[in-house]
Amino acid sequence: MARARPKVVTLTDRAADRMSEIMAQAEAGFIGVKIGVKNGGCAGMEYTMDYAQEAAPLDEVVEDNGIKILIDPKAILFLLGTEIDYVTEKLVSKFVFNNPNQTDACGCGESVTIIPAAAEA
Repeated sequence: MARARPKVVTLTDRAADRMSEIMAQAEAGFIGVKIGVKNGGCAGMEYTMDYAQEAAPLDEVVEDNGIKILIDPKAILFLLGTEIDYVTEKLVSKFVFNNPNQTDACGCGESVTIIPAAAEA
């Protein structure tokens, strides 16, 4: 019997609730949230989040806490094992990526250094 594949990313209840609120207020009908990474910032990479209108052929599709998450195929190894949370602090509310593959972050927290996850033996 094959072992179940782990989800690339998971959402905390707070993150799922906030994503649901945001998508309910959006003007267009979106199927979920598109997550990825891109080169940028002083630490080398930045997380990306956007509305998803449709799944691209190679997107990884994860459903967690009632939210459909589409993951750019180029980002899968960088995001493997990531938990997305939503935090509210004194002056800011934001989504936070708790990523075991992240090795460093810039001082302002806008960019990160991420290494690809190692393949399981």
